[in-house]
Amino acid sequence: MTPSSFVKSLQDLDFDHVFNPYTDHCPVHDREDAPERRSGNLLSVLEAAAGRPVDALWIGRDYSYRGGRRTGLAFTDDERLDEHARRWGLTLRRPTQGAVVRERSANVVWNVLSRIGATVFLWNVFPFHPHQPDSPFSNRSHVAAERRSGQHLLEQLVRLLEPSAVIAIGNDAEKAARRLAGSAEVVKVRHPSYGGQAEFLAGMEAYYGLR
Repeated sequence: MTPSSFVKSLQDLDFDHVFNPYTDHCPVHDREDAPERRSGNLLSVLEAAAGRPVDALWIGRDYSYRGGRRTGLAFTDDERLDEHARRWGLTLRRPTQGAVVRERSANVVWNVLSRIGATVFLWNVFPFHPHQPDSPFSNRSHVAAERRSGQHLLEQLVRLLEPSAVIAIGNDAEKAARRLAGSAEVVKVRHPSYGGQAEFLAGMEAYYGLR
């Protein structure tokens, strides 16, 4: 598995009531070449990560309509795209147009990332945006069949990046990480959504020795 073949694997997947950021085009918010931009951005980050030791892989559940659906990068909204790029020494192209959209979980995660120097790659168990039927700008949890596809991708990603640790953000992430992390240390923290921000911050500060 190489970074380019990994992105190709993402592009080949299709599910009902799921937005695939790497092939699907949003007629409301996307630039004309948005899927190509998202694919290219992810490929650039993957290549940068594969070329250096990765301290930790942080994994969440799935993309939201305000975050990864728009950028193609986990825990990254429009506002944090440039910051994500700078962390890897890259220039990434914004796939969407119009006003900058912010996501609460992305803000919380990047507030922690800004305080540490560790090499961290961000990912999700299901790296697509699942939504309710006929409601593309809604969020839903992925189902079992979708999760199985995501877990296969996660297994390949762990082999590609060989992180020293996997930080599982939330219960779904922990279940996948325990099975697929290989020799990497697995640490679970609370997901920052649904009132979990304080517990997420406490868990990350404890793990990274922040005060």
